[in-house]
Amino acid sequence: MAQKEERMASIRKRNGKWHAQVRRANCKSITKTFTLKKYAERWARDMEQKLDRQELQIDHQEATLRDLVNRYLTEVVPLKRSNESEGIVLQSFLKEKFVDLSIYKINAEHFAKYRDRRLKIVKPATFVRQIGILQHLYNTAIKEWGFEFKNPVKSIRKPIIRNKRNRRLTDTECQQIVGGNYSHQLLRSIIELALETGMRRGELLRIQRDHIKDQTLLIPYAKNGESRIIPLTKRARQILDHASLPFPVSANGLRLAWQRLRKRFSIKDLHFHDLRHEAISRFFEKGLSVAEVALISGHKDVRMLFRYTHLKAEDIVGKIN
Repeated sequence: MAQKEERMASIRKRNGKWHAQVRRANCKSITKTFTLKKYAERWARDMEQKLDRQELQIDHQEATLRDLVNRYLTEVVPLKRSNESEGIVLQSFLKEKFVDLSIYKINAEHFAKYRDRRLKIVKPATFVRQIGILQHLYNTAIKEWGFEFKNPVKSIRKPIIRNKRNRRLTDTECQQIVGGNYSHQLLRSIIELALETGMRRGELLRIQRDHIKDQTLLIPYAKNGESRIIPLTKRARQILDHASLPFPVSANGLRLAWQRLRKRFSIKDLHFHDLRHEAISRFFEKGLSVAEVALISGHKDVRMLFRYTHLKAEDIVGKIN
Protein backbone atom coordinates (compact mmCIF):
# COMPACT_ATOMS: atom_id res chain seq x y z
CA MET A 1 0.00 0.00 0.00
CA ALA A 2 2.83 2.39 0.84
CA GLN A 3 4.23 2.09 -2.68
CA LYS A 4 0.86 3.01 -4.20
CA GLU A 5 0.68 6.09 -2.01
CA GLU A 6 4.13 7.23 -3.16
CA ARG A 7 3.36 6.87 -6.84
CA MET A 8 0.03 7.30 -8.58
CA ALA A 9 -1.08 7.65 -12.21
CA SER A 10 -4.35 9.27 -13.26
CA ILE A 11 -6.03 9.52 -16.67
CA ARG A 12 -8.71 12.16 -17.21
CA LYS A 13 -10.57 13.44 -20.25
CA ARG A 14 -10.77 17.22 -20.67
CA ASN A 15 -11.97 19.18 -23.68
CA GLY A 16 -11.87 16.12 -25.90
CA LYS A 17 -8.30 15.13 -24.97
CA TRP A 18 -6.86 12.62 -22.51
CA HIS A 19 -4.59 14.02 -19.80
CA ALA A 20 -2.23 11.59 -18.09
CA GLN A 21 -0.49 12.48 -14.84
CA VAL A 22 2.06 10.51 -12.85
CA ARG A 23 2.67 11.67 -9.30
CA ARG A 24 5.36 10.62 -6.90
CA ALA A 25 6.00 11.67 -3.31
CA ASN A 26 8.34 14.65 -2.92
CA CYS A 27 8.58 15.15 -6.69
CA LYS A 28 6.86 17.40 -9.20
CA SER A 29 4.07 15.61 -11.06
CA ILE A 30 4.67 14.61 -14.69
CA THR A 31 1.87 15.23 -17.21
CA LYS A 32 1.22 14.74 -20.89
CA THR A 33 -1.80 15.10 -23.21
CA PHE A 34 -2.97 12.61 -25.84
CA THR A 35 -5.76 12.36 -28.40
CA LEU A 36 -6.50 8.70 -27.60
CA LYS A 37 -6.93 7.11 -24.16
CA LYS A 38 -4.86 4.01 -24.98
CA TYR A 39 -1.78 6.14 -25.69
CA ALA A 40 -2.25 8.04 -22.42
CA GLU A 41 -2.45 4.76 -20.52
CA ARG A 42 0.62 3.38 -22.28
CA TRP A 43 2.64 6.51 -21.49
CA ALA A 44 1.57 6.44 -17.83
CA ARG A 45 2.66 2.81 -17.51
CA ASP A 46 6.02 3.56 -19.10
CA MET A 47 6.59 6.53 -16.79
CA GLU A 48 5.74 4.46 -13.71
CA GLN A 49 8.17 1.74 -14.81
CA LYS A 50 10.90 4.32 -15.32
CA LEU A 51 10.24 5.75 -11.88
CA ASP A 52 10.52 2.25 -10.43
CA ARG A 53 13.88 1.82 -12.14
CA GLN A 54 14.87 5.34 -11.05
CA GLU A 55 15.48 6.25 -14.67
CA LEU A 56 13.82 9.64 -14.34
CA GLN A 57 16.23 11.96 -12.59
CA ILE A 58 14.14 14.96 -11.57
CA ASP A 59 16.89 17.06 -9.99
CA HIS A 60 19.45 18.13 -12.62
CA GLN A 61 21.18 21.15 -11.11
CA GLU A 62 24.35 20.46 -13.11
CA ALA A 63 22.63 19.62 -16.40
CA THR A 64 23.68 21.26 -19.65
CA LEU A 65 21.55 21.86 -22.70
CA ARG A 66 23.42 18.99 -24.35
CA ASP A 67 22.14 16.71 -21.58
CA LEU A 68 18.57 17.79 -22.31
CA VAL A 69 18.96 17.29 -26.04
CA ASN A 70 20.46 13.81 -25.59
CA ARG A 71 17.67 12.80 -23.22
CA TYR A 72 15.07 14.14 -25.65
CA LEU A 73 16.72 12.17 -28.45
CA THR A 74 16.56 9.01 -26.35
CA GLU A 75 13.14 9.27 -24.73
CA VAL A 76 10.95 11.48 -26.90
CA VAL A 77 12.12 11.53 -30.51
CA PRO A 78 11.78 7.74 -31.09
CA LEU A 79 8.08 8.01 -30.18
CA LYS A 80 7.36 10.81 -32.66
CA ARG A 81 6.13 10.32 -36.20
CA SER A 82 8.81 12.72 -37.47
CA ASN A 83 11.59 10.97 -35.53
CA GLU A 84 13.98 10.70 -38.50
CA SER A 85 13.89 14.37 -39.48
CA GLU A 86 13.86 15.63 -35.87
CA GLY A 87 16.86 13.47 -35.04
CA ILE A 88 18.81 15.07 -37.88
CA VAL A 89 17.87 18.58 -36.73
CA LEU A 90 18.88 17.93 -33.12
CA GLN A 91 22.16 16.23 -34.02
CA SER A 92 23.04 19.28 -36.06
CA PHE A 93 22.01 21.57 -33.19
CA LEU A 94 24.46 19.78 -30.88
CA LYS A 95 27.28 21.38 -32.87
CA GLU A 96 26.37 24.76 -31.40
CA LYS A 97 28.87 25.92 -28.75
CA PHE A 98 26.30 27.10 -26.21
CA VAL A 99 24.77 23.61 -25.78
CA ASP A 100 27.51 22.83 -23.24
CA LEU A 101 26.45 25.66 -20.95
CA SER A 102 24.35 25.04 -17.86
CA ILE A 103 20.66 25.04 -18.75
CA TYR A 104 20.19 27.74 -16.10
CA LYS A 105 22.68 30.06 -17.84
CA ILE A 106 21.09 29.84 -21.27
CA ASN A 107 18.63 32.60 -22.09
CA ALA A 108 16.66 34.02 -25.01
CA GLU A 109 19.72 35.93 -26.26
CA HIS A 110 21.52 32.65 -27.03
CA PHE A 111 18.61 31.46 -29.15
CA ALA A 112 18.17 34.87 -30.82
CA LYS A 113 21.77 34.73 -32.02
CA TYR A 114 21.21 31.11 -33.09
CA ARG A 115 18.17 32.28 -35.07
CA ASP A 116 20.17 34.97 -36.84
CA ARG A 117 22.89 32.47 -37.80
CA ARG A 118 20.40 29.89 -39.09
CA LEU A 119 18.41 32.38 -41.16
CA LYS A 120 21.54 33.02 -43.23
CA ILE A 121 21.43 29.34 -44.21
CA VAL A 122 17.79 28.18 -44.23
CA LYS A 123 14.44 29.67 -45.21
CA PRO A 124 12.18 31.20 -42.53
CA ALA A 125 9.67 28.34 -42.77
CA THR A 126 12.43 25.78 -42.23
CA PHE A 127 13.77 27.65 -39.22
CA VAL A 128 10.32 27.95 -37.64
CA ARG A 129 9.85 24.18 -37.91
CA GLN A 130 13.29 23.51 -36.43
CA ILE A 131 13.02 25.97 -33.55
CA GLY A 132 9.65 24.43 -32.77
CA ILE A 133 11.46 21.19 -31.92
CA LEU A 134 13.65 23.01 -29.40
CA GLN A 135 10.66 24.79 -27.91
CA HIS A 136 8.95 21.43 -27.41
CA LEU A 137 12.15 20.07 -25.86
CA TYR A 138 12.05 22.81 -23.23
CA ASN A 139 8.33 22.29 -22.64
CA THR A 140 8.96 18.58 -22.11
CA ALA A 141 11.73 19.28 -19.62
CA ILE A 142 9.43 21.60 -17.67
CA LYS A 143 6.19 19.59 -17.81
CA GLU A 144 7.50 16.02 -17.71
CA TRP A 145 11.03 15.99 -16.30
CA GLY A 146 10.50 18.32 -13.38
CA PHE A 147 12.81 21.18 -14.38
CA GLU A 148 11.86 24.62 -13.15
CA PHE A 149 12.89 27.39 -15.53
CA LYS A 150 11.29 29.55 -18.19
CA ASN A 151 11.37 28.42 -21.78
CA PRO A 152 13.88 30.80 -23.47
CA VAL A 153 12.88 29.68 -26.97
CA LYS A 154 9.33 30.92 -26.42
CA SER A 155 10.59 34.48 -25.92
CA ILE A 156 12.46 34.98 -29.19
CA ARG A 157 10.97 36.67 -32.23
CA LYS A 158 10.11 34.22 -35.00
CA PRO A 159 10.67 35.23 -38.64
CA ILE A 160 7.67 36.05 -40.80
CA ILE A 161 6.98 33.34 -43.36
CA ARG A 162 6.22 34.97 -46.69
CA ASN A 163 6.82 32.05 -49.03
CA LYS A 164 3.21 30.82 -49.22
CA ARG A 165 2.92 28.69 -52.34
CA ASN A 166 0.03 28.77 -54.76
CA ARG A 167 1.30 26.16 -57.19
CA ARG A 168 -1.47 24.49 -59.18
CA LEU A 169 -1.12 21.49 -61.46
CA THR A 170 -1.45 22.04 -65.18
CA ASP A 171 -3.64 19.63 -67.14
CA THR A 172 -0.51 18.14 -68.71
CA GLU A 173 1.21 17.63 -65.36
CA CYS A 174 -1.90 16.00 -63.92
CA GLN A 175 -2.09 13.59 -66.83
CA GLN A 176 1.60 12.77 -66.46
CA ILE A 177 1.67 12.01 -62.73
CA VAL A 178 -1.70 10.22 -62.61
CA GLY A 179 -2.03 8.57 -66.01
CA GLY A 180 1.48 8.81 -67.39
CA ASN A 181 3.64 5.96 -68.60
CA TYR A 182 5.69 4.86 -65.58
CA SER A 183 5.88 1.60 -63.67
CA HIS A 184 5.77 2.74 -60.02
CA GLN A 185 2.13 1.84 -59.34
CA LEU A 186 2.47 2.40 -55.59
CA LEU A 187 3.55 5.99 -56.19
CA ARG A 188 0.69 6.45 -58.65
CA SER A 189 -1.84 5.28 -56.04
CA ILE A 190 -0.45 7.58 -53.36
CA ILE A 191 -0.45 10.57 -55.73
CA GLU A 192 -4.01 9.97 -56.83
CA LEU A 193 -5.16 9.47 -53.23
CA ALA A 194 -3.48 12.75 -52.25
CA LEU A 195 -5.41 14.54 -55.00
CA GLU A 196 -8.68 12.89 -53.95
CA THR A 197 -8.37 13.59 -50.22
CA GLY A 198 -6.00 16.53 -49.66
CA MET A 199 -4.11 14.47 -47.06
CA ARG A 200 -0.57 15.29 -46.05
CA ARG A 201 2.27 12.92 -46.93
CA GLY A 202 2.64 11.63 -43.37
CA GLU A 203 -1.10 11.07 -43.05
CA LEU A 204 -1.15 9.06 -46.27
CA LEU A 205 1.71 6.83 -45.15
CA ARG A 206 0.02 6.03 -41.82
CA ILE A 207 -3.33 4.83 -43.20
CA GLN A 208 -4.39 1.51 -41.65
CA ARG A 209 -7.10 -0.83 -42.93
CA ASP A 210 -9.15 -0.44 -39.74
CA HIS A 211 -9.19 3.36 -40.21
CA ILE A 212 -11.61 2.90 -43.14
CA LYS A 213 -15.34 2.71 -42.46
CA ASP A 214 -17.80 2.85 -45.34
CA GLN A 215 -17.09 6.14 -47.16
CA THR A 216 -15.05 7.71 -44.37
CA LEU A 217 -11.45 7.54 -43.17
CA LEU A 218 -10.11 8.17 -39.68
CA ILE A 219 -6.90 10.20 -39.48
CA PRO A 220 -5.78 9.57 -35.87
CA TYR A 221 -2.66 11.72 -36.01
CA ALA A 222 -2.66 15.09 -37.73
CA LYS A 223 -0.19 17.98 -37.89
CA ASN A 224 -2.19 19.94 -35.31
CA GLY A 225 -2.21 16.98 -32.92
CA GLU A 226 -5.91 16.24 -33.31
CA SER A 227 -7.67 13.37 -35.03
CA ARG A 228 -10.33 13.85 -37.69
CA ILE A 229 -12.65 11.80 -39.89
CA ILE A 230 -12.84 12.70 -43.57
CA PRO A 231 -15.30 11.69 -46.29
CA LEU A 232 -13.96 9.61 -49.17
CA THR A 233 -14.76 9.98 -52.84
CA LYS A 234 -15.67 6.81 -54.70
CA ARG A 235 -12.28 6.86 -56.42
CA ALA A 236 -10.44 7.26 -53.10
CA ARG A 237 -12.30 4.27 -51.68
CA GLN A 238 -11.41 2.20 -54.77
CA ILE A 239 -7.73 3.04 -54.35
CA LEU A 240 -7.78 2.06 -50.67
CA ASP A 241 -9.68 -1.17 -51.33
CA HIS A 242 -6.93 -2.36 -53.69
CA ALA A 243 -3.98 -1.02 -51.69
CA SER A 244 -1.61 -2.78 -49.32
CA LEU A 245 -1.96 -0.79 -46.09
CA PRO A 246 -0.09 0.85 -44.63
CA PHE A 247 1.63 1.77 -47.88
CA PRO A 248 4.96 -0.15 -47.97
CA VAL A 249 7.22 2.87 -48.44
CA SER A 250 9.05 5.20 -46.06
CA ALA A 251 8.78 8.99 -46.12
CA ASN A 252 12.27 9.18 -47.60
CA GLY A 253 11.46 6.49 -50.15
CA LEU A 254 8.40 8.44 -51.26
CA ARG A 255 10.45 11.63 -51.49
CA LEU A 256 13.03 9.97 -53.75
CA ALA A 257 10.35 8.34 -55.93
CA TRP A 258 8.65 11.72 -56.33
CA GLN A 259 11.92 13.34 -57.39
CA ARG A 260 12.51 10.63 -60.01
CA LEU A 261 8.97 11.06 -61.35
CA ARG A 262 9.39 14.82 -61.69
CA LYS A 263 12.69 14.29 -63.50
CA ARG A 264 11.15 11.71 -65.84
CA PHE A 265 8.51 14.18 -67.04
CA SER A 266 10.67 17.33 -66.66
CA ILE A 267 8.21 18.87 -64.20
CA LYS A 268 9.62 22.01 -62.61
CA ASP A 269 9.01 23.36 -59.10
CA LEU A 270 6.32 20.92 -58.02
CA HIS A 271 6.45 19.74 -54.41
CA PHE A 272 4.54 16.71 -53.18
CA HIS A 273 2.77 19.01 -50.71
CA ASP A 274 1.44 20.99 -53.68
CA LEU A 275 -0.90 18.05 -54.30
CA ARG A 276 -2.66 18.96 -51.05
CA HIS A 277 -3.04 22.55 -52.24
CA GLU A 278 -4.42 21.28 -55.55
CA ALA A 279 -6.92 18.99 -53.82
CA ILE A 280 -8.19 21.72 -51.47
CA SER A 281 -8.51 24.15 -54.38
CA ARG A 282 -10.58 21.56 -56.25
CA PHE A 283 -12.88 21.11 -53.23
CA PHE A 284 -13.72 24.82 -53.39
CA GLU A 285 -14.19 24.62 -57.15
CA LYS A 286 -16.74 21.84 -56.55
CA GLY A 287 -18.74 24.24 -54.40
CA LEU A 288 -17.87 23.02 -50.90
CA SER A 289 -18.13 25.60 -48.12
CA VAL A 290 -15.20 26.76 -46.00
CA ALA A 291 -16.52 24.70 -43.06
CA GLU A 292 -16.82 21.58 -45.20
CA VAL A 293 -13.32 21.96 -46.61
CA ALA A 294 -11.92 22.60 -43.11
CA LEU A 295 -13.45 19.31 -41.95
CA ILE A 296 -11.57 17.51 -44.72
CA SER A 297 -8.29 19.40 -44.58
CA GLY A 298 -8.03 19.64 -40.80
CA HIS A 299 -7.35 23.39 -40.73
CA LYS A 300 -8.28 24.76 -37.30
CA ASP A 301 -8.02 28.36 -38.46
CA VAL A 302 -10.37 28.72 -41.43
CA ARG A 303 -8.57 31.92 -42.44
CA MET A 304 -5.76 29.67 -43.68
CA LEU A 305 -8.17 28.35 -46.31
CA PHE A 306 -8.89 31.68 -47.97
CA ARG A 307 -5.76 31.46 -50.12
CA TYR A 308 -7.11 28.23 -51.62
CA THR A 309 -10.31 29.84 -52.88
CA HIS A 310 -8.45 31.87 -55.54
CA LEU A 311 -11.27 34.42 -55.42
CA LYS A 312 -10.98 37.67 -57.36
CA ALA A 313 -13.13 40.77 -57.14
CA GLU A 314 -14.20 40.19 -60.75
CA ASP A 315 -15.65 36.82 -59.76
CA ILE A 316 -18.02 38.40 -57.23
CA VAL A 317 -19.36 41.27 -59.36
CA GLY A 318 -22.13 39.12 -60.83
CA LYS A 319 -23.25 37.96 -57.39
CA ILE A 320 -23.80 41.45 -55.98
CA ASN A 321 -25.52 43.00 -59.00
